[in-house]
Amino acid sequence: MIGEMMSTLNGWIANFGVLSEAWRVSIVVFALVFGTATIAYVASHIIGALESRFSKTNNIWDDALLHATRAPVVAFVWLQGIYWAAEVAHHYSSAEIFKANGILLQVGFIFIFVWALLRMIKELENIVVSPVKMKKPMDYTTVNAISKLSRAVVIITAVLISLQSLGYSLSGVLAFGGVGGIAVGFAAKDLLANFFGGFIVHLDRPFKVGDWIRSPDRKIEGTVEHIGWRVTTIRTFDKRPLYVPNATFTTIAVENPSRMTNRRISETIGIRYADVSQMATIVSDIRSMLEKHEDIDGKQTLIVNFLAFSHSSLDIMVYAFTKTTQWVRFHEVKQDVLLKISDVIESHGGQVAFPTQTIHFGDEGRLPGQSKDRDAQSESEDARTEKGDAQRVSRNQDSSRRDRNRRHDTQAGDVGEQSLDAGDGD
Repeated sequence: MIGEMMSTLNGWIANFGVLSEAWRVSIVVFALVFGTATIAYVASHIIGALESRFSKTNNIWDDALLHATRAPVVAFVWLQGIYWAAEVAHHYSSAEIFKANGILLQVGFIFIFVWALLRMIKELENIVVSPVKMKKPMDYTTVNAISKLSRAVVIITAVLISLQSLGYSLSGVLAFGGVGGIAVGFAAKDLLANFFGGFIVHLDRPFKVGDWIRSPDRKIEGTVEHIGWRVTTIRTFDKRPLYVPNATFTTIAVENPSRMTNRRISETIGIRYADVSQMATIVSDIRSMLEKHEDIDGKQTLIVNFLAFSHSSLDIMVYAFTKTTQWVRFHEVKQDVLLKISDVIESHGGQVAFPTQTIHFGDEGRLPGQSKDRDAQSESEDARTEKGDAQRVSRNQDSSRRDRNRRHDTQAGDVGEQSLDAGDGD
């Protein structure tokens, strides 16, 4: 077709003998490129006008279709125009590059079609998760996972079709992929582990973008910003980005505080031992206050009881749940509850206890009982000493009397005298 058109045009121009062949080719190529630019400009404005008109309707799918195909249509016009210009140049030139016009046209058409599909998938993703465009928007994490999987399928299919268009056998490509896949699997096992870890996260949905998560097994805590196929981006509370490989989530426990239904107030409050007579009334009034508090969830567990005799206080356990789950609002409610508990205690003449210790001092720094014991012990020791002295004096007097009696009854030279002084004799 291009050849017939060029032959007719050349014959018509040659009859006039105005221009040389090179000039004629240049003029035709310029005319084709200029016409392509004009058609692309007109097509872009037509689609833009249609998009502006259909945006006023309630149907949102036509808007997505027109917005997704606007750029690919312009690219297709340019592809076709350049192909015709290259065919005209090939008609007058034997350069090898012009022989690939047909193959480049097929590959270019596949590229443009895939580009349009990818844009359409992205537009649909933005629609189904938008609360403005949908009455019941879908979960962003799930839609994002389906969108990524769809784009991967489209790209892989386009690559295989392009290889077939370039003359490569798909059976050989698939066989090479099977053998090479084993080597790649061993070499990139961590990458594959992260890929399947991301797939499991998208499938099980333990968390989604915007959730606050933490792990008791690792130092991971923050807000999820992005869930990729290899890593998940978490913004910590000190505003630092934390990139966690997806394979990590298959081996650790993950808490999702964003899905909590209530926040808990658990406090132990002590009053003085002097206020034990008011304990029952104080406990009852605190319980009544919590039951009437507008920010305390009465459907959850509520406990207010005398807990234990502590070292310096009588302990009261307060256990309740707030309706809000917001961190800042929770602390405001907790502050209000604690202040009202303090008011209840003071209204009954009681006080909140604090650690105390009482020390008693006697005369001369001794305890009374200790002084009496020491005085009694001293008196007992003095009595025992006097008794011992009396006994020793009595024994000495008895010995002296016996001595005098013996000397009185025995005369000098008597046997008894001798036996006493000299001992036994022959």
